[in-house]
Amino acid sequence: MELATVVRVRFGGLSLAPGLRGPYGVAVPVEFLSDEESARFGRYNGPPPRSELDRFFFLDDADKAQVAKRRGDHNRLGFAVQLATVRYLGTFLADPLDVPQKVVDYLSQQLDVADPCCVKDYTRRAKTRFEHMWDIRELEHLRDFAEVEADLEAWVDARAWTTGDGPKAIFYDAVAWLRQRGVLLPGVTSLARLVARVRDEATRRLWTTLSGLLSPVQERAVDNIVVVPEGARACDLERWRKGPTRTSGPGMVKALERVAEIKALGAGVFDLGGVPRRRLVELARYGMSSNAALLRRHPSPRRLATLLATVAWLESKATDDALELLDVLMTTELVGRAEPEADKDGFR
Repeated sequence: MELATVVRVRFGGLSLAPGLRGPYGVAVPVEFLSDEESARFGRYNGPPPRSELDRFFFLDDADKAQVAKRRGDHNRLGFAVQLATVRYLGTFLADPLDVPQKVVDYLSQQLDVADPCCVKDYTRRAKTRFEHMWDIRELEHLRDFAEVEADLEAWVDARAWTTGDGPKAIFYDAVAWLRQRGVLLPGVTSLARLVARVRDEATRRLWTTLSGLLSPVQERAVDNIVVVPEGARACDLERWRKGPTRTSGPGMVKALERVAEIKALGAGVFDLGGVPRRRLVELARYGMSSNAALLRRHPSPRRLATLLATVAWLESKATDDALELLDVLMTTELVGRAEPEADKDGFR
């Protein structure tokens, strides 16, 4: 039975993406951006430092030539503010004058505008700022998000499939991806929804790919390792996770029995090369640390994928543990006993 079916995503009080799930199918909120982070998206967050003013707000001769085509200081300064803003933020503002005064002063000095306060008249004629926006889009060769949305989805899918990175890291890298390609940033809700959805789909495909390798007989065998047999105190997975605890002959026998039991499941025969190693390690780490009862409650594809990755990792670990135990026994028992005998022979 799946855990919860509706997950709500909230950004600044808005509800997004109902029905989304977390990276392991657990019904957790996908609130990977805080209210503050979402409010800061695509907006000025205080006056830009001098280095950023010089980088994004400096007007060269070509910029000034475009500004000079506008009539009136307020229109020239307003056009410059919008031009510099879209270069800095990657988007136009709903209120083009919602910028720090430091930005207005910096631009007015370059344009020799005596009174920077005149920019307040820029929005009196509503059509002016929209006409300027279209001119700036053409000048900067800016594209709409809809033009590259499919490409961005493919990029997010590849990133999520390969790395399993968290949604916040993918979100901010997606912003950089859009900026590098001259794409106007969409609203925070649209981009967050895309990242959460595509990342979730990539994770589900990972589970389906791994669980699909198992035959019905193998599925039952894998499922049984998290079931406590009648009369036993723990399931096989919990026993195998502990590993050998005693450095002795009986301990060596138990270590070899552990290897044989795990190998009997046949996880080592599957070709897992089509799945990024990082994702396999991630699933195995989760399987090694999670309670068996919790693993049993996961949806079938996720449970089987997690257990398969865990068993594949345990097979390698059990073999290494047995070899290390053998090495310790050889050193402490056989070699350790041989040295006193050799000393006695030398004394005689």
